[in-house]
Amino acid sequence: MNDLDLLVIGAGLSGLTAAHTAAKAGLKVQVITKGLGALHWSAGTIDLFGYSAGEHDLPVRRPLEAIDTLAAAEPEHPLALVGRDRLAAALDGFLALSQEIGLPYLGAATAGDNLFLPSPAGAVRPTYLAPQAQLAGDLSRPEPMLIVGFERMRDFYPELIAENLRKQGFQARAAFVPFELLTDRRDSNNVHQAEGLDDPGRRIQLAAAVKKLAKPGERVGFPALLGMADPMAALKDMEAQVGLPVFEIPTLPPSVPGMRLFKALRNSLYRLGVRVDPNMEAIGANALRAQNGTTGQVQWVESKTSARPLKNKAKAFLLATGGIMGGGFNSDHLGRVWEVVFDLPLTVPQRRSEWFRPGFLDAQGHPVFDGGVRVNRSFQPIDATGKPLYANLWAAGDLLANDNPILQRSMEGSAIATGFAAARAIVEG
Repeated sequence: MNDLDLLVIGAGLSGLTAAHTAAKAGLKVQVITKGLGALHWSAGTIDLFGYSAGEHDLPVRRPLEAIDTLAAAEPEHPLALVGRDRLAAALDGFLALSQEIGLPYLGAATAGDNLFLPSPAGAVRPTYLAPQAQLAGDLSRPEPMLIVGFERMRDFYPELIAENLRKQGFQARAAFVPFELLTDRRDSNNVHQAEGLDDPGRRIQLAAAVKKLAKPGERVGFPALLGMADPMAALKDMEAQVGLPVFEIPTLPPSVPGMRLFKALRNSLYRLGVRVDPNMEAIGANALRAQNGTTGQVQWVESKTSARPLKNKAKAFLLATGGIMGGGFNSDHLGRVWEVVFDLPLTVPQRRSEWFRPGFLDAQGHPVFDGGVRVNRSFQPIDATGKPLYANLWAAGDLLANDNPILQRSMEGSAIATGFAAARAIVEG
């Protein structure tokens, strides 16, 4: 007899949110995943709604109001299906969880507004929630910025950031400190460098070098490398020693802020008794098809092994494998696109000539990224008539239809909201 209540397929933010929501409600949960999700490539912030369709030169200031407008125009958009009440509950739950796991996230000083933070290229980046380590970079603050880089460091260009910020009317300048203040390794990546600043001795040396460069009244922006094990302690230590507000700016991937969040969420799940098993690629499923007016039932999901596939059984299943870019969909040279585990029907165009618009940066995005799995308000995959395909299957995240979260800058917010909503639907039966 199977005693697992919920099997979550995918360990991105939507899958981890769903697993945490269900486990907190008392369900026995397991997560299986091929890889480690998109958090390792993100800025570590929670984008809720950054740009409206066709208005990519004008960031959204109040995303909840924009979502209400979107819901009226596009009632099948995932955030419209979530609804205002469940969206608020999901965001409040994430804020509380971030405090609980020691990685606090906060929003703008005016409740309901987007924050505007500097991007790795010095652009203005709208986001709804940010880790505390990035908050002092809010471009609504008046203090001039000193952007500190490290000589010979790849993937962070303070002069470019400062120049682009100045072109947009912000006071910013760049300065460099020796790379050896980060690490003694001759060849290192962002993770090695962040681990170097877990050492309080290195932080003392770095702070001393920065104090010689900083001017009174400035705030100091660093690449997002201020510690891996305990970033909050590293941030407070640097602020105390430099004597000025300190903030992180995300680097090019891999993303230290995203890795911190993934690690903290995974450890929280472990404490709740939830297994997160990587290297378990879901490759198929066994399910009873709907017949004679009944709804189908998933019996197990198969994951890849070196021998015969492993059968993963549960009472309920939640699919959070991502879309085209996340590996949840596959395609062939003829233009066919399919969902890889359950072969669910997709709204993605099935002709290659219809995947993309002529302009690479078309303001409307591309149809291949808008398409996905259609779901109802309980986030169960549905057929063309709106009927659930399987009684015990739910879906969340980037694989959902009628959404382009990269274009709208809503990826993390949509992941949290849909993961929460799907898990609550499972819990409530």
